[in-house]
Amino acid sequence: MKPLESVNDFVIRFANVNGSGSASANNLFAKAVFRMGVPVSPKNIFPSNIQGLPTWYEVRVNEHGYLGRRGDVDMVVAVNGQTLRQDYDGLASGGYFLYDSSKPLDETFTRDDVVVIGIPLTLLCNQHFDNPRMRPLLKNVIYVGALAALLDMEKQVLIDSLNKQFRKNPKLAEPNIQALELGYGYAMEQYAGICKLSMRRSDRVGEAIIIDGNAAAALGALYGGATVVGWYPITPSTSVIEAFGRYAEQFRMETDTGRIKAAIVQAEDELAAIGIVIGASWNGARAFTATSGPGVSLMAEFLGLAYFAEIPVVLINVQRTGPSTGMPTRTQQSDLLACAYASHGDTKQVLLFPCDPRECFEMTAEAFDLAERLQTPVIVMSDLDLGMNDHQSPPLQWDASRRYDRGKVLDAVQLEALTTEWGRYLDVDGDGICYRTYPGTHPTKGAYFTRGTSRNEYSGYTEDSAAYVHNMERLQRKWETAKGLVPRPTVKIRDAGARVGAIFFGTTTHSAYEAIGRLHRRGVAINSLRIRAFPFQQEVFDFVARHDLILVIEQNRDGQLRTLLINEGDLHPEKLVAVTSYDGLPVASRFLGRALDAVLLQHGLLEPTTASAQGGAQ
Repeated sequence: MKPLESVNDFVIRFANVNGSGSASANNLFAKAVFRMGVPVSPKNIFPSNIQGLPTWYEVRVNEHGYLGRRGDVDMVVAVNGQTLRQDYDGLASGGYFLYDSSKPLDETFTRDDVVVIGIPLTLLCNQHFDNPRMRPLLKNVIYVGALAALLDMEKQVLIDSLNKQFRKNPKLAEPNIQALELGYGYAMEQYAGICKLSMRRSDRVGEAIIIDGNAAAALGALYGGATVVGWYPITPSTSVIEAFGRYAEQFRMETDTGRIKAAIVQAEDELAAIGIVIGASWNGARAFTATSGPGVSLMAEFLGLAYFAEIPVVLINVQRTGPSTGMPTRTQQSDLLACAYASHGDTKQVLLFPCDPRECFEMTAEAFDLAERLQTPVIVMSDLDLGMNDHQSPPLQWDASRRYDRGKVLDAVQLEALTTEWGRYLDVDGDGICYRTYPGTHPTKGAYFTRGTSRNEYSGYTEDSAAYVHNMERLQRKWETAKGLVPRPTVKIRDAGARVGAIFFGTTTHSAYEAIGRLHRRGVAINSLRIRAFPFQQEVFDFVARHDLILVIEQNRDGQLRTLLINEGDLHPEKLVAVTSYDGLPVASRFLGRALDAVLLQHGLLEPTTASAQGGAQ
């Protein structure tokens, strides 16, 4: 058996128990890799919030900068007895199995194609630390120290990180550093040179930062001018609001009064939360809420009201699967159709699809301008992986000269200057967007009553069919206008003569680019288009037209993006092939590589001898 050997290119999986304090230790390791200048992609791949359940945390170290989940595991740090067998069996051939040898492995653990490394974590902890409450936390730091020795990492980077983490309480840093040294010393004494995976300092991260998407979205809302938040707790969107509150305290605090210049209102349910947002937006505030899949379904009726009454609304949807479906809370891209057509029908909602934290920041800020300019709901479509996991990201940047686009709003002077009767739902310039007013703008002019569709252009009540049709056709014109305002797709043409194209969005992006890039290096060219918004622009359908076959890659069972493309572009279904991943885990590039191979083989576009030999579980 030849052990796996690599420098700055491997995947480590930490198998822990939820609530054991392992998250801090695992995060310490991932950020130490980043501080050594090596690109890193850490992912909590089973982020259950139930105490005592198994949880796994993967860290992909990759010198080339691939940031998607790879699939397959080169080393396991197995400290959860519940999943010991599963973690052992799932390890790649030639991989390394680090476990707590305070208790010996069962005699049935007999693989001869893995390297077993036993570190008596519990015994070391009990021998050196008296505080029983601290022991579980320090045991985690011991295995980080052992890893540092096995991988030949710079120990000082980890020590500096611990000192920074506990800078407000240096006494806590001391036992953590001691635990780190214990693990490091034991591994150096017992296993020096056994591991052929190693870390070397690099300069590949540049100016990148590490941040989670929910925090970036919260900053986007703050910079985008949000002053009102209506919300109801629901994992994994809750941390968007929590982060917004923290940033508001930091950047929106009045120094003389100590008051925060933002209203954050926890509602009794999701319906009330979006109702708060609609009311605040109608009154001229920039308001938003955040939810996940189940919340969107509950909010659908209010989204329909905002669509037809033409009230700006910003909603951040951190998509997930479960737990109402019986699946633990995991990542998914499964709300596209529910959001695109939210309400009772004949509605189309603007969707934005960020792929990394920087786009979470930029698109959330942009959502407020779009919502007010279009006078409609705008939904930022994040997901659990993007929202709650740390991601290496380009820095967040803000143009200080930028000014908010409040759209078509008449002030008192403009109302006075009108020579014709103003109509709230009167389209005077053909773009489908009407002029609105804020309450109290003028003592006698600009007032109107907001209702859904049973009204004419002047907001007068009517059930006239012709007025209804006229309004619906105007809303369709607005939809066409929106196509020129939302973010455009990102197109990569690898070969102008390529017959195959791939379309994807959001967190599928990084793994899709990696899988397509590997195919290209094997002589198989696939052009790609990343969807960044709905409605789809003409570039999307031009891209489809120029290729014989389109692979639509997404993370849901039913191929919802494919359905949306077929529906909106009146496309032939056979031309679009669904490539889907729906196990609740961030999609793996090796899984996509095998899936793309299978589709190309099926369509005679790949020779069997050219197909990838990559194996292993997703």
